[in-house]
Amino acid sequence: MPDPRFFETGPSLTVAELAGRIGAEVIRGGEVVISAVAPLASADAGALAFMADRRFAEALAGTRAGCVVVPQAMVEAAPTATAVLSSREAQASWARASGLFHQPRLIDGVSTPDEACEDASVVLEPGVVLGTGVRIGSGTRIGANTVIGTGVQIGRDCVIGANASIAFALIGDRVKLYAGARIGEAGFGAAGSSTGPVDIPQLGRVILQDGVTIGANTCIDRGAYDDTVVGENSKIDNLCMVGHNCVLGRNVLIAAQTGLSGSVTVGDNVLFGGQAGVGDHISIGDGARVAAGGGVLANVPAGETWSGYPARPLRQFLRETIWLSKQAGSKKRPRESEG
Repeated sequence: MPDPRFFETGPSLTVAELAGRIGAEVIRGGEVVISAVAPLASADAGALAFMADRRFAEALAGTRAGCVVVPQAMVEAAPTATAVLSSREAQASWARASGLFHQPRLIDGVSTPDEACEDASVVLEPGVVLGTGVRIGSGTRIGANTVIGTGVQIGRDCVIGANASIAFALIGDRVKLYAGARIGEAGFGAAGSSTGPVDIPQLGRVILQDGVTIGANTCIDRGAYDDTVVGENSKIDNLCMVGHNCVLGRNVLIAAQTGLSGSVTVGDNVLFGGQAGVGDHISIGDGARVAAGGGVLANVPAGETWSGYPARPLRQFLRETIWLSKQAGSKKRPRESEG
């Protein structure tokens, strides 16, 4: 279930009621009551899950969801005790259900400093906006015109720069966010449908652990369902992008203009050079390094240094670069025609 500090849950619906509102057909279990959405692996008897790709057939067979929405060809693969909806656009149908059951809590009221701040040591510069339920630990300073969304928790001795925005987030102690940082915006996700792309609601959070530093104008998206996490003492430079559901370990260093796509897993003590890029669902092992400008499209083993596009182990990249240079240099230039 999404964190109630950040999301409110709407009324329950039967599977039959739900079908008509999300563009699906009831196969069985129309009387089952659904009150939430969840992924196949974590759904319970009150949740709707979906499967749109045969690669997840094993997860479908083992799900405990009260209802699943699947393509017609996968109806027979669903557990016999589970209610089933059929849809040609299963993910889009699930996304529509997400919007019915879970709505983000917006700033519809503000907290006073006495309500939000642990003690008088908290400094709020002019123009700070505090949503309801915000809590700020002692010794923290919030920069001018920063907006802190409903339910956000900020630890002690943090420094938040001017014009930052923080939402759907839990922030530890001694965290630094420089000016213009955007924490907790919706991650990028859309499902195709007959009427065009459907936004997939982003129902997770951002968790910044103790000692994290986030550079100016860097964006860290909240999770699609699980959390986006930045581990203790990790440092992210200016103008970086961390996509939804990324999990970064401790002591990670990320230089400017680096981008991590969704669901990237990064181990402890990993280094990224400037303008590195990582594809979605990639794992990078402890102590690995990605050179500046590297484009990572495959898992990087622990301790290795990768470079190039597509990125590969550094020695391989250097051998290929030297070989290519020799091949280019060995070709004779065509003779200039005589005038």
